[in-house]
Amino acid sequence: MAVAARALFGDRLDLAAAYAELLATDGVVRGLIGPREAPRIWDRHLLNCAAVAERIPDGATVLDVGSGAGLPGLVLAIARPDLTVTLIEPLARRTSFLIEAVQHLGLAKMVRVFRGRADEAATGSTGVGPLSGDVVTARAVAPLDRLSTWCLPLAVPGGRLIALKGASAADEVAEHAQTVARLGGGEPEVHRCGEGVIDPPTTVVEIVRERVVGPARPKAPKRSRGGRSRRR
Repeated sequence: MAVAARALFGDRLDLAAAYAELLATDGVVRGLIGPREAPRIWDRHLLNCAAVAERIPDGATVLDVGSGAGLPGLVLAIARPDLTVTLIEPLARRTSFLIEAVQHLGLAKMVRVFRGRADEAATGSTGVGPLSGDVVTARAVAPLDRLSTWCLPLAVPGGRLIALKGASAADEVAEHAQTVARLGGGEPEVHRCGEGVIDPPTTVVEIVRERVVGPARPKAPKRSRGGRSRRR
């Protein structure tokens, strides 16, 4: 595990260790990480998330939807100082933790926290934004159809959604590919990140936003035979 950590975090390994300690202590106390997860923070969480960095272009703007305790967004910011990361999370107790973690780790110049849902971030309905990024990430948030509904509008045209998935990734792609296409996404691709570095590798589904699909237009009111709209 030490070799993999060094390979994925390089000279920022000490920063990753500080974040791991934060998760194992404050994260557990505040209910963001289960007590049983504490011994597995490195292999199950940090290394699993850091491996995804290989799919992200240099200097990209990353939006992490449903960031929770900062997985994978904060891990990517630690592993890749060239990235600009926004952590999107609607729950107050989680955003409080994220804000404190960003400050504690000295990442305030490259990481910001947005409290709200993905749709609010995309439309700017909370008074901030609208937000968009080259890459939108999500881990253990929702099935691929709902995830695409929330995340693709946050990606710039030609940008991509990178969803961390498990063994069911191929099945989700087969089930939801048509929905993804209707939302303007390209054909979903399954990739395994960190092969030869971590075991098992991290499985991701990657979807390029090929088209901008606007919201559905409201139906026109029905008209009576006399030509006037019916009123209820």
